[in-house]
Amino acid sequence: MDTPSVDDLSTALYSAISLVVRRLRQTAAPEEPTLPERSALARLDRLGPATAADLARIEQISPQAMGITLAALEERGLVERRRDEVDRRRSVTTVTETGREMLRLKRSARARVIASGLASEFTEEELRTLAAAAPLIQRLAEKI
Repeated sequence: MDTPSVDDLSTALYSAISLVVRRLRQTAAPEEPTLPERSALARLDRLGPATAADLARIEQISPQAMGITLAALEERGLVERRRDEVDRRRSVTTVTETGREMLRLKRSARARVIASGLASEFTEEELRTLAAAAPLIQRLAEKI
C-alpha cells in the first residue's frame, strides 16, 4: 500500500475524528460541562494545580476566556481557586474530589460507548490496528 499524502491523511483524520467527537457529544446531558470546561478540568487533573494564565497558554485561548471557564467550574464545585502562596496576586486552581469523580464517570461513560462500538463492529485485526494507531493519534493531538 502506498503512503498517503499528508494532505489526504490529514483530511481523512479530521473527518473521522470530528465524527467521533460529534457522536460522543450526543451522549452528553445538558447539565454536563462544556467541551472547554471538560478540557480545562482534565488538564488540571493530569497536570495538577495551575494558574488561569498557565491553562490558557496550554489550551491556546485567552486568559479571559479561561477565567470564565474556571469560574463556571468553580460555581459547580468542580474546581477551587486559592491564592498562590508565593505570589499572592495570582490564584491557583485545583480539581476538587467532585470534579475528579465527574471526570471519572464521564470518561467511563464515553469509553463504554466506544467499547460497545468496537466490540460489535470490528475484527481482531482491526482492533490491533486501532490499538497501534491510538498512541499516534494522541501524539498528533499533543503536537497541534
